[in-house]
Amino acid sequence: MIVKTHETKNGVIVAVVDKDILGQKFEENDLQLDLASNYYKGELKTIDEVGDLIRNAYGVNIVGEQSIRLAIEEGIITEEMIKKIKNIPYYQGTSDLI
Repeated sequence: MIVKTHETKNGVIVAVVDKDILGQKFEENDLQLDLASNYYKGELKTIDEVGDLIRNAYGVNIVGEQSIRLAIEEGIITEEMIKKIKNIPYYQGTSDLI
């Protein structure tokens, strides 16, 4: 998984994306996942590293099957919270929503 952290005044937002879809753009109706943007271009991390980062984040932006599965396993999100664009699962939210 590729991870990039973003500092905000409220805390760290962690962007996580599956390595195999990084650099792609998915559009459906008026919705878009732009995984080619610099927002997602981070570093390759292990599952344990990603788990630690998302558990301690103020907010998360998680895209892809593997990344979403990890967030569910870590108790960060539930199946009901997942949305999809072009069949790509994603979740965006802050700690007050999760």
